[in-house]
Order: sequence, then C-alpha cells, then structure tokens
Amino acid sequence: MSFSVVSFVLTSYVLFLCSAKFSKGAEDKMLKGCPGCPYTDFKYFNDYYGTPDYAHQWVEAAFAGESTKFSRGNADFSKYGFDGREQAIKKGSAYMNIFMYVIREFEDALDDCKRGILEDNYNSVHAWDEGVCFYTGSIEGQDGVTDDGKLLHQLADKRCENFMTCGPDGVDEDGMSKVNYDLLDLFAQGNAEVDSGNCQAARQTTKKITAKMYVPMIQGTLRYAYKVDKLSGGETEKAEGAIFAASVLPKVHSVSPQAAQTIYDNMKVGATSTNSAAVKNAFESVYSEMGIDCADVGGLWNEATKDYYPGYGPCASSLSSTMSSSALKMSSAIAMALGVVGSLLIAL
Repeated sequence: MSFSVVSFVLTSYVLFLCSAKFSKGAEDKMLKGCPGCPYTDFKYFNDYYGTPDYAHQWVEAAFAGESTKFSRGNADFSKYGFDGREQAIKKGSAYMNIFMYVIREFEDALDDCKRGILEDNYNSVHAWDEGVCFYTGSIEGQDGVTDDGKLLHQLADKRCENFMTCGPDGVDEDGMSKVNYDLLDLFAQGNAEVDSGNCQAARQTTKKITAKMYVPMIQGTLRYAYKVDKLSGGETEKAEGAIFAASVLPKVHSVSPQAAQTIYDNMKVGATSTNSAAVKNAFESVYSEMGIDCADVGGLWNEATKDYYPGYGPCASSLSSTMSSSALKMSSAIAMALGVVGSLLIAL
C-alpha cells in the first residue's frame, strides 16, 4: 500500500470518527426529539438531501468511492481518485457535520432558555459555550489569529485573505476575518441574553450568527468555481468546490431552487464544466434573503496584481442600493417641499 493511500485512510478515518456521531444523531437532536424541533437550518438540509444523516452518508460514500443516494444534490465519488475523495471526507466532516452541530448547540441553548428565571439558565449558557467551542476548535489560540486551527473559525480567516474581508472593517488582506470579529461579538451578546433569560433576543442573535457562518462557505464555492473555470483547477480544486457548495446549497435552495440548481450543476462532483460567472450571479441573487450583504462576501482578490480577478469584484450591496433609493426619494421630497416653501415666500 502506497504512502498516499495510507495517509488518505488514516487522516480521513480520524475525522470520520469524530464527526459521524454528530450526523447519525441529528434526527433526534435537531428534527424530532427536541423542544424546538425541527431546527430551521437543519430542516433546510434534511429537506434538500432527503435524509437527516446526509453528512454521514456523504463521507461514507466518499470513503467507498460510490454515489450518494440523496433526493437532491447527489455526489458520485467514483469519478474521483484519492486526492478528491480525501478532500470530500476531511472537509465534509468539518463543513457539513461540525458546521450543523454548532448551529445545533445554539438552538439547544434557546430550547433551555427560560425568560426571567436566571437560576434556570445554566444549561442554556453551557450549550451556548459548546457551540462557540465547536466553531472555534481547540488549537485556534487565545487571540484567534493562529494558522493552526482546523475548524470553522480558521476557515473564515483563510477565506478573508482571498476576498479582502479581513480586519474589523472587512477591508484588509490578512488578519482575523470580519466574519469572526462579528461572530465573536454576537457570541458574547447571545451568551449574555441566554444568561439573563432574554430568550427572544437570543433567538434573533442566533439568526444573525447562522447567516454569518454561511459566508466562508459561499466564498469557498466562489473561489474554487473560479479556479476550475479560469485557472485550470484539477481534481483537488473540483472536490473542494463541490464540498463548499454542498455545505450551503440547502440554504440557497430554501430561498431559490433555481439559484441552487445553477450552483449545483456547475459545482457538483463530476460536473462536465463550470461557469464561475453563473455561480457568482446565482449566489448574489439570494444574498439579501439569506441575511448576507455583498460586503460580507467581498470579491476574489488577486494577490499578484493587487486587484480583484476580472468579473469577480464585490457585488453592489442590496442594502446600500435600498438605502440609496430611499435617500433619493427623501431628497426629492425635501426638494419638492422646499420648492413649495420658496413659491409661498415669493408670493408673499
């Protein structure tokens, strides 16, 4: 057995064992057996893939080199060798399994939250802290700027370098991502809310957290769509694009089945071609309904030229456009009012 095969089996199997329990227990913990069931985002994934243990099935199929048997979003891993399947297993474990389990812990905290009964909210705060821990991982470091992390916090920091969304304002090339700055603030806010029994406020905070968590998945999909389409990306790049897409497609589908289909057709395992512009347009069509702004995602940055890749700059913010439209209407109204006042003054 070659070294590459041994490496593939050992590294992939360790991750598989760590995440399999999450996915196999998902039905009881997120769909049927909890006070707040079904959890909103988990239901999107269950409805899209047609099974509650979709993440476990994804990883098992990648191990076996077989096709999944989902109702939507199938992946045929017989089209990949060890390089592609290793990516599907490792990143599938983190971005499909652990990603959803983080959301589960926050939802569990909301289930335990009791308004106005502070002494009964210990379990709620404990579950909230576990969500933060699963998001961050154990080797991220106290300041959150190490390159050693392996989970979602580190993913956000890696992708911000590709999309010029690092730093507290989201305009830097390196450092901690704006997504993580925002999430750390929201984590602290939600912790205080569940601790004090302000359960409704904590629910709104959780919605904001969930929306932010999808941003690196979108950035990852866009990055590898461009690599495959324009930079002759090979099996590894195709596999990475497929797993990032699989980690966000159910959420996109809940907003626009058409946009989700476009992304899937271009990014699925074994796609015959990839149109990165179509993928970008499909994502941008659903940002506002996903609670995401164009500035959250940024544009694909070319470090060599210190500019965005052609056609891959940041999109125009729907929020900014709405504000501009409102401002224009207000300016027109003010101008009209001033005109009326001016006419009256002249008449006087």
